[in-house]
Amino acid sequence: MNAATAHAAASKRVADAWRVLHDVLDPEVPAISVTDLGIVRDVIAHDDGLEVIVTPTYSGCPATEVIEQAIADAIVGAGLGPARVTQRRAPAWTTDWITPQGRERLRAYGIAPPGSCASEATANVSPIRLMARNVDCPRCGSSQTERLSAFGSTACKSLYRCVACREPFEHFKPI
Repeated sequence: MNAATAHAAASKRVADAWRVLHDVLDPEVPAISVTDLGIVRDVIAHDDGLEVIVTPTYSGCPATEVIEQAIADAIVGAGLGPARVTQRRAPAWTTDWITPQGRERLRAYGIAPPGSCASEATANVSPIRLMARNVDCPRCGSSQTERLSAFGSTACKSLYRCVACREPFEHFKPI
């Protein structure tokens, strides 16, 4: 196989891997894929298989190992060869990496998506927040909500209730 053919084959495997990864769901929020969550940073073709670079949502996330195994299993299951998952912790993951489609999927699942953490002026600065922003209800859209608890079913979510429709819901915390 010549170099051009090998490069084309590697590029196709990488593109196929990205398509497969769009179907790997986050185990804690199964409405969103690992790519829509923004934790898959890169897919690299090597002679001995594919390397998937991921950035965990936060250090100590209990789902990290499950996610890594699901990614490797999906790549192998799709016939794309062996795969290894490598963690890259810098830059740190931020909820700004969640795709617009991922945000809509969170909302449809009943979880209020996080607001933006960065602006163009503060793209490399992490803001410190002492007060929570208004969180719109993912069910009725009302901004009349109240936080019930700083923690929801997982550490990355908090528990809210909508004053308008009276439904409880979780909010994915912006970080």
